[in-house]
Amino acid sequence: MAVNMPRGVWPTMVTPFTDTGKVDYGALEQLIEWYIDQGVHGLFAVCQSSEMFYLTLEERVDLARFVTNQAAGRVPVIASGHISDLFEEQVAEIQQVAETGVQAVVLVSNRLAGPEESDDIWFERLLKLLERVPSVPMGIYECPYPYKRLLSPQLLKRCADTGRFAFLKDTSCDLEQIAAKIEAVKGSSLQIFNANSATLLASLRMGAAGFSGVMANFHPDIYVSLTEEWSAEPAAADMLQSFVGAASLIELQMYPVNAKYHLRRRGLPISLHCRSKDASAFRENHKLEVEQLDAMYRLMKRELAEMI
Repeated sequence: MAVNMPRGVWPTMVTPFTDTGKVDYGALEQLIEWYIDQGVHGLFAVCQSSEMFYLTLEERVDLARFVTNQAAGRVPVIASGHISDLFEEQVAEIQQVAETGVQAVVLVSNRLAGPEESDDIWFERLLKLLERVPSVPMGIYECPYPYKRLLSPQLLKRCADTGRFAFLKDTSCDLEQIAAKIEAVKGSSLQIFNANSATLLASLRMGAAGFSGVMANFHPDIYVSLTEEWSAEPAAADMLQSFVGAASLIELQMYPVNAKYHLRRRGLPISLHCRSKDASAFRENHKLEVEQLDAMYRLMKRELAEMI
C-alpha cells in the first residue's frame, strides 16, 4: 500500500564519514537536525548522494534506521540502498531497509533491467519484486549510476496503477517528459519530485510535487521558499529560480566533497572524507567556488527578506 508524501523539499542526504572512513553518526545526528531546521519536508536517506554504492548492506540498513529514529516523525524518511544486481539480493535489501521504519523504500530504476532490455521486461521483474515484498510502500529513483534508465510516462502509469508507489525522483531534466509523467499519474498516489534545479519552477507550475536533488545539501531553505511560495510570490519565485539554476552548476565540481565543505562552513562537524571521491583532489579553487556561492546565497537571502 502506498503512502501520501508531503509536497516540498526532500534532500538527497550525504553521509558523514570520519577521517578513517567509518560512518560518523555524531555528525549525522547534527546534519539531520540541520536539514529539519532548514524547513525541509522529508529526507531521502541512503541514496547516491549518500554514496550507497560504496556502503555495505549493514551500513545502508543502519543509516536508514538511524535517520528514521533521529527524525522521530518530525519529517518522513524514505531510503533506497537498492544497489544489487541479483534478484534475491534485491529482495533482501528491500526487506531489511523496510524494517527500519522508513515511509517508503525507493527502487533504483536501472537495477531491474539492462540498458538494452525492454520496458516490458523491466515491469515483469518489478511485479515479481512487489510480490516478494507485499506490504512495503515504494518509490522510484532514476539514478544516473551505473546508467540512467528513465521511465516513460506509459511505464510510470503502469507503476502507479499497482497502487504501491508514492514517490518518483525524476532525473530527466526535460520539462516535456515531466509534464507527460505528471499527466500519466494524475489521480494516483504517485507524486513527481524534480531532481533538476534549472527546471524546478516550471515543473512546479505543471504540478510537480517538489524538489529532491543534491543542491538541497547547499541551501535547502531557498528550495523550501521556492516550493512553498512560488504561486503566492511569483516575482520572488522567478528570482529564486534564477539563483538555484545557476548555483546548481557547482554540482559538477567534486560533489559530494564540495557539499561537505559547504556544510562544514555552516558549522557542522563534517569531514571531507568520501568513499566515492578522493577528497585530497579538492583544490583551493573548489573551495573558492563554494565560498563565493555562499556569499551569493547571503545576498539572495537579504533580497528575499525584502520581497516577501
